Amino acid sequence: MSIQRALISVSDKSGLEPLVRGLAERGIAILSTGGTAKFIRSLEIDVTDISDFTGFPELFEGRVKTLHPKVHGGLLHRRDKEDHVKQAEENDILPIDLVVVNLYPFEETVAKEGVTREEAIENIDIGGPSMLRSAAKNYDAVTVVVDPADYPVVLEELDEHEGNTTLKTRERLAIKVFQRTAAYDAAIAAHLNECQETESSFSVCLPLDQELRYGDNPHQKASLYGNFSDYFKKLQGKELSYTNVLDIAAAAELIHEFRRPAVGILKHTNPCGVGADSEDLRAAWEKAFETDRQAPFGGVIVCNRPLTLSVARVIAEIFTDVIIAPEFETEARALLKKKKNLRLIEMAESYKDRIADPVIRSAPGGLMVMDADAEALGLDHIEEKVVTERPPTADEIEAMRFAWRIVKHVRSNAIVFAGSDRTLGIGAGQMSRVDSCRLAVWKAEQAGLDLHGSVVASDAMFPFADGLISALEAGATAAIQPGGSIRDEEVIKAANERGAAMVFTGHRHFLH
Repeated sequence: MSIQRALISVSDKSGLEPLVRGLAERGIAILSTGGTAKFIRSLEIDVTDISDFTGFPELFEGRVKTLHPKVHGGLLHRRDKEDHVKQAEENDILPIDLVVVNLYPFEETVAKEGVTREEAIENIDIGGPSMLRSAAKNYDAVTVVVDPADYPVVLEELDEHEGNTTLKTRERLAIKVFQRTAAYDAAIAAHLNECQETESSFSVCLPLDQELRYGDNPHQKASLYGNFSDYFKKLQGKELSYTNVLDIAAAAELIHEFRRPAVGILKHTNPCGVGADSEDLRAAWEKAFETDRQAPFGGVIVCNRPLTLSVARVIAEIFTDVIIAPEFETEARALLKKKKNLRLIEMAESYKDRIADPVIRSAPGGLMVMDADAEALGLDHIEEKVVTERPPTADEIEAMRFAWRIVKHVRSNAIVFAGSDRTLGIGAGQMSRVDSCRLAVWKAEQAGLDLHGSVVASDAMFPFADGLISALEAGATAAIQPGGSIRDEEVIKAANERGAAMVFTGHRHFLH
């Protein structure tokens, strides 16, 4: 059967005019509510108010208008069951074949600064989700549209399929409805739980963003959900894998620590070299690459400035898996295009607003949700946090700030040797902090870098003096760490005996 009657009620009216004109031209009767009906009339298109259709007025400032048997009966009754059709006729219920609804803008409302509880509550849509769910449940007979992007598809299918849509399209649109209503309810629950500080459950419902090339290993299937593609656009290269996505996220979080032109090189989410420069991205690259010329093989490179041809030329000399930048200059794109498997990822400026989003990790039987470690805590008033007899010099303080911003992105146990604008040695993920320190020293030696005059940063306290002593003997003259060990006095004493300066930030940055 062809579509005879459509019910339209939308908050977002983008794309609505061509849709209603198309429906009217095809002889489809239109039912509508409130502002949507007014908009349709302004186009000089015939429309029936829902209150006239149901014979029941809108009540309570519009809170009750579509919650009526003539609406939901028209959507839900089975056209292929004689008793359903008979009951509809006996109760004067006309079939509604097409539903076009989008919801009150709850998410946009609660995102506004200073939104009140009353404003949030009034933007919880009741009738809209109810109609969507009724229509989606009966998708065998009813076409339901929640996304304006699907309006042209519906009009095209009406022409191609004798005034109706295909079952495959109706099924796809119904799935989108349940994804949307689930996400909508989750947003409401999350906001109310947050603002009322009540104990509640945590739920996640996200659309499929893309199927991934594979998981940790080729035999593991993986999928990506949410809106990752809104922030990271792949310009070229192979499809992303699970580990690529993890690396991209780690790289983006690292590079947003810096305002100066900066380049980070990562492998398995760990920074293996970071450099910054006051003006020149190429100079920042050289500082990052010199930290470790082996680990970047097959790694990820990220920068916080448009990638220039000059930088692209030197990067092209090594095998790289992913390059991330806010923009790629035309000449750089042309050069890197020759490496067909190389993934170029354009990072949206708006991603910096998502870095503070909660961290969600799987756990046996469920999920863990954690506040993001979004800031390098402990750098404010650093001069007041000195615990040694000798205070750090101005150059050492600058190096401390640089190293501290990096060490929070290194897997614990983490040690970073650095100057004011470059890493010199990084030790990541060892079972003891002194081993991480020894690894960082060894990496610096392998790279031919001199640690004399450097600063060492530790993501967590030195539990014993041996880790600090190892760093100082390698050439570091100052250290920045959280403090908090029962042996802090021993560690401070070791620094004083060697004339080193040390700062306790009071905040650790474990990364697991």
